[in-house]
Amino acid sequence: MKIGLICRPFSFHGGIETATAGLLGALAREGHAVELISTERQPDVPEVPVRRVRVLRHPSTLRLLSFALAAQREAARRGYDLVQSHERVLRQDLYRAGEGCHRGYLAAMGRRPGANPYHHLVCALERRIFDLRASRHVVAISRGGGDEIARLYRTPSADLTVVYNGVDLERFHPEQRARHRAAARAALGIPESAWTLLFVGSGFERKGLGPLIEGFARLPDASRRGPGDRLVVAGKGDVPRYQRLAAREGVADRVVWMGPVPEVERLYAASDAVALPALYEPFGNVHLEALASGVPVLTSVHAGGAEVIRPGANGWIVDAVAAEPIARGLAALREAPAGGWSAPARASVEGFTYAAQARAFTGVYRRLVR
Repeated sequence: MKIGLICRPFSFHGGIETATAGLLGALAREGHAVELISTERQPDVPEVPVRRVRVLRHPSTLRLLSFALAAQREAARRGYDLVQSHERVLRQDLYRAGEGCHRGYLAAMGRRPGANPYHHLVCALERRIFDLRASRHVVAISRGGGDEIARLYRTPSADLTVVYNGVDLERFHPEQRARHRAAARAALGIPESAWTLLFVGSGFERKGLGPLIEGFARLPDASRRGPGDRLVVAGKGDVPRYQRLAAREGVADRVVWMGPVPEVERLYAASDAVALPALYEPFGNVHLEALASGVPVLTSVHAGGAEVIRPGANGWIVDAVAAEPIARGLAALREAPAGGWSAPARASVEGFTYAAQARAFTGVYRRLVR
């Protein structure tokens, strides 16, 4: 089947980017002729033709609208059997809601569109997609995300499918600990004996970094455990704001700040637990990557990744994104169960492959073509 896949530029590291790259390869291995429609900033993709379109880069409303128009024109020129979009554009056969609902995101963050034209445009495009005027089918990436779409937009269940993301089970593997842990900790300045917590993500507020720092500061007996526990923060965000928070909480000397890290598997190898207590997160790939690496995950009920977490077995789920429940969850993860976290964490995600994801999409394609 000839598939046109619309997606903004991505590289081969980081959450959404890694998921898209893995899916493209798996779809090609399923026998589909996949072409990527993206902007001029998209690097080449092995074995996948890239159809680049010109877009206006500023302001954000014109960037979004110009990409939607250009992508639609390019898709119409190519004669695809089916057009799949990972972005909110004007028309597609299948829309993958990898970012969830913008309307749901605004509500979770306590915000309203107000006079912001970008929010109004995104919500208008989203409404057309989810009420099936601009799409024929919607794919959510978690059960919770699918339920939210159905609740907010009344999308019929027959036109809504859940397809979980895949993860690279070779790149993210418990064996990386033996390869990289010592060197990664040395580079971070973290003693081997220090229990180390990792936060990975861009968009610090949405992903709960503030409450996580507060919870980390309240972690019982943190200052009396040898060299003290450590928190490593990797990703893009307003670092000075959260550095000030860490200083107010008295843990500035135990928080290590990183930017985006291409070889994030080294950070998982250096860590004893991962935390993503998000206020809104359709399904962060961090959950799958950490678990595949044999590292337990603390998350929140607002994250789609909570659907793979079994508290006390491969991680912890907090009901509220607040300091005290986060501190209790971190304390639970710091006390590893008999046998450790690695084996049950890894086993919990071994079915989340790109091949399984591609097969699920293929099933949707066949229904749509019929």
